[in-house]
Amino acid sequence: MKGALNGLLALVSLILAAGSFYLYKTGEGKGIYLVGLIVFAVLLVLFGAMFLSGRVNKTEEIHITE
Repeated sequence: MKGALNGLLALVSLILAAGSFYLYKTGEGKGIYLVGLIVFAVLLVLFGAMFLSGRVNKTEEIHITE
């Protein structure tokens, strides 16, 4: 459940970052949308990394020759 929540938060951050980028490029309130873009992009990377790190199998050891 924790991994799915991180994935969902990463997806929401992606949508909000894309929306902020669109509003920044159209020219309406440039400063606040640029800040929103940066914040949501950082959150996207953070939640995406947490989601992907939870998907790694940490219990099974993989040898280089396998």
